[in-house]
Amino acid sequence: MSPRYQEIYESIRGQILTGEYQAGDELPPETALMEQWQVSRGPIRQALYNLRTEGLIYTTRGRPARVRRPHQPTQTLSSFTPFSQWAVTTGREPGNHTLSVARTRCSAEIADALQISEDDFIVEIVRLRTLDGSPALLERSRFTTDVGSSLFDFDPDIGSITDHLTDHGVQFASMRHELDAVAADSVDADALQIDTGAPLLRERRTSFDPQGRPFEYSDDRYRPDQVTFSIMNSMAAEK
Repeated sequence: MSPRYQEIYESIRGQILTGEYQAGDELPPETALMEQWQVSRGPIRQALYNLRTEGLIYTTRGRPARVRRPHQPTQTLSSFTPFSQWAVTTGREPGNHTLSVARTRCSAEIADALQISEDDFIVEIVRLRTLDGSPALLERSRFTTDVGSSLFDFDPDIGSITDHLTDHGVQFASMRHELDAVAADSVDADALQIDTGAPLLRERRTSFDPQGRPFEYSDDRYRPDQVTFSIMNSMAAEK
């Protein structure tokens, strides 16, 4: 199941691209969109942020968002596609199995990524993600306590963490992605049903709020026989 903000974003995006909303048209106010979609303000603002980042709308203080002049939109890294949604779009069946949810102190690496002290606590969720029933990804997500504390009242096996957090007012304004290869440790090997030392694709992802403060640092390790990464670059023509 895709996050609610993603559904809202894709619906409004489709209305803009098909011409239902023309350049200069105002979108409904946030309160009207909240009522229409039966969600809180968080998912609406996240959806509008993604539309604004893509260049489809612009906002003015005190006024509803307006549609920009039509152009060909491009996919950006700020439009993050969650694992489950990506799996469904590729015709595969995603699955989740939560291994642990804990409040713990952070390592030096995590403290540096989240710009906090090593004495500070974090909320860590470790999940095994599957594709068609086969282990594909071991996900270690670490959150600052002010963001992650609500996750103790949430079941990550049956819902989207991203959707849950945006519904609680968290804004995913930007993300930094680092890709490399690592050897599977004993925890990776046991969860992913591979040999210790087997090669894994690793994505380290840091999420930032609109003020530029990092609040999530995730270490995701993929079996390369299950998942590959494709990166597409585009360059606008000079004018």
